[in-house]
Amino acid sequence: MRQALAADVVKATAEKYGVCVRPFTMEVGDRDTGELRYVPVPCGSTVESVCLSCARKAKALRQAQCREGWHMTEEPDLTPDAPTDAHTELMTLRADLVQLYRDVTSAGDQVEAEELRAEIVSVDDELRQLGMRGRLPSIDLPTKKVVKRSTKRRQDAPNLPTRKVTKATVGREYAGKFRPSMFVTLTCDTYGRVRGDGSPVDPSTYDYRRAARDAVHFSALIDRWYQNMRRVVGWDAQYFATVEPQKRAAPHLHTAIRGSISHDVIRMVTAATYHQVWWPNHDQVVYVDRMPLWDMGSRAFVDPETREPLTSWEDAVDQVEHPAHVVTFGEQVHSKGILGGTEESGRHIGYLTKYLTKSTGEVVEASTARQADHHDRLHAELSVTPCSPRCAVWLLYGVEPKGANGKMSPGRCKGRAHRRATLGLPGRRVLVSRKWSGKTLVDHKADRKAFVKQALAVVGIEKPEPDTSRLLWRKVESNDPSVPPRDQLVMRAIAERITWKAEYDRALLAAAGPPGGVPETSATRDAA
Repeated sequence: MRQALAADVVKATAEKYGVCVRPFTMEVGDRDTGELRYVPVPCGSTVESVCLSCARKAKALRQAQCREGWHMTEEPDLTPDAPTDAHTELMTLRADLVQLYRDVTSAGDQVEAEELRAEIVSVDDELRQLGMRGRLPSIDLPTKKVVKRSTKRRQDAPNLPTRKVTKATVGREYAGKFRPSMFVTLTCDTYGRVRGDGSPVDPSTYDYRRAARDAVHFSALIDRWYQNMRRVVGWDAQYFATVEPQKRAAPHLHTAIRGSISHDVIRMVTAATYHQVWWPNHDQVVYVDRMPLWDMGSRAFVDPETREPLTSWEDAVDQVEHPAHVVTFGEQVHSKGILGGTEESGRHIGYLTKYLTKSTGEVVEASTARQADHHDRLHAELSVTPCSPRCAVWLLYGVEPKGANGKMSPGRCKGRAHRRATLGLPGRRVLVSRKWSGKTLVDHKADRKAFVKQALAVVGIEKPEPDTSRLLWRKVESNDPSVPPRDQLVMRAIAERITWKAEYDRALLAAAGPPGGVPETSATRDAA
């Protein structure tokens, strides 16, 4: 009974050769030949405990992205391609459909309007497939004026000098050859004294409400910090950042910034950065025992006793006069200059991506009773802290959230902020600016693939790109009897990976040449 299980042996072998251990199956059909086969598609998980192989590949891809953009010496070329005739034809069709949609909507024909909406969505998908980025105009006209808040700085925040932000993204060069970049660490403010394990010294005085709200809005505070930094330095600073939890379960930021910035400027911008949350007040829960009910007639949530509809989100926001919360950074700021191509640079890239293969719950896992109690208290506060305008927690405060429907359960939101395993940490673990490397993750993956194909071509191994235009892909159902077992697909992928690795090793040996660097030719041997 203590012998190794067959499933564990298959999993260990797959992890040894970098094969996904939990792929999902796709049915691939060839329109020309009629051939039907089943292909394992990697799960793409970024967590080692879920799939070690996929997580390590994702981490290596992020490391390559960070390394390529951190110490760039030339501006990335981001000139967009010119629109094609196919683009303009589809956009013309979309304009006609939108006008027709608005006409039938005004006439009250909801059935025709839904059909036109579906057709417009189909045209939008075709535009994306042709290669187009950016947001398309909404097909619905705005029904209410957007509330605009004052941009005047708070009186309790220091002022910041501002410059006109140029389009430059590459930092300054010193002495004709040195072009340092920055590594910065930012933390949240203090909520009370904590012990070495992160648990509070006095839980009764620890500000769990502010800790929960700071965690929910931490990503917005980070975005504001980068905006302020660009306005102060006067150039379009680019960044690669990761968000990790501290022992006290509060988020903190590690970021690599291209170009050199003085430590005083970083501290000044950090002290002056804040984010105001212009949401309805949510300090006191209104509904505890009897929850709001969904009224089918008015299609809105109503009070369980008076049957009066709750305040809509738009009306509640209109009544806001003061921000419900203000997020700021803590006093601890660490900044360091890093030169590209050095051992220190590689070490900091590894530090940036250290926890990318671990889930948030694995990083903040409680190992003591005090830590577990601390996490329970924080989670209890997060369970009554709204995470977005569409959060179902708003119903506890007598406010109907955006997009409310009958399926929504008051106080129960599926957002990551309310989960016990995440403790309010933002869903985005990696933050990368658009001009960091001038490439997307798909582009970086294509570069790695092109490098391998080029190495194989040197030794005469050609890997032509297959024509996928005549293939039909379909995700199979779990109860499909014709689908082969997952272990069989994994074993097939292992065999393919072993073949590919042997071919790549052969290419590496050919590129390295014979030992000693002396070509093994008959003339050379005779001369020896």
